[in-house]
Amino acid sequence: MGSAQETSLYPRVSKFTLSAFAATVAELVTFPLDLTKTRLQVQGEVGLGKHGRTEPTRTVYRGMLNTAVGIVREEGPLKLWQGATPAVYRHIVYSGGRMVAYEQLRESVLGRSEDGSFSVWKAAVGGMVSGAFGQFLASPTDLVKVQMQMEGRRRLEGKPPRVRGVYHAFAKIISEGGIRGLWAGWVPNVQRAALVNLGDLTTYDTVKHLLLRHTSLGDNWLCHGLASTCSGLVAATMGTPADVVKTRIMNQPRDSNGRGLLYKSSVDCLVQSVKREGFLSLYKGFLPTWLRMAPWSMTFWLTFEQIRRVAGVSSF
Repeated sequence: MGSAQETSLYPRVSKFTLSAFAATVAELVTFPLDLTKTRLQVQGEVGLGKHGRTEPTRTVYRGMLNTAVGIVREEGPLKLWQGATPAVYRHIVYSGGRMVAYEQLRESVLGRSEDGSFSVWKAAVGGMVSGAFGQFLASPTDLVKVQMQMEGRRRLEGKPPRVRGVYHAFAKIISEGGIRGLWAGWVPNVQRAALVNLGDLTTYDTVKHLLLRHTSLGDNWLCHGLASTCSGLVAATMGTPADVVKTRIMNQPRDSNGRGLLYKSSVDCLVQSVKREGFLSLYKGFLPTWLRMAPWSMTFWLTFEQIRRVAGVSSF
């Protein structure tokens, strides 16, 4: 059980700050994998042709390594971090919010069992609610990140750039769709975050405390590493379909009222993708998603647990 001191405002602020720092480290280390995943996910989807008619986009890359090498060769190595700034902004809000929300739900709302354990169903509810909450707050930064990640590909295709930087992207989105435009695609975004956190937070918390209760492992880096490896795999498996839908909705062109020109809703995007490209299109970019989530999850959790210990905050 968290102490009375740990339910006060100051420790929550401290936990938010530590979560945001750990997420920033993990994001910068693994961001090139996120970029290749995004490029793979939008390949093959319909787009607007020269005469305003929808037509499939050209498949340029096949596979994660080929995509990464192609980006370096055609756009330069620094382009592997294009969109990293809004991605870091996103994780400051998203990871900070979700981690604080989850611990608050675990310690004060849902509550642990009498033996100090936290049941799987409670962990699942806490993971989904906290993930959805954090992602809703961070959705505008995710929208900007996706659009910036696609700028290099647009230039190579001879298309004019949509955005010139983070602040221009925010201003452009607001001018075209108002404040509401910043939350374009928030529904699949929140759905994805709920599923990812169902896999990530629930798996990590459950596996870690199972290891502590039923093995000789202590609360150390090996325990944290094993738990984070499991959480990354489960999160990638559960979140990839929603991630594909989210990416396509955020990347689609919009009319003057901010309405999407390719998809009416997340369900429409899901149906069109499966109809045109098959069910496996929902797992486009799964390998880079998993290969990113695995090191991201491990980097985040190891960093998070260690800086909590250094800062004098109790282990997660």
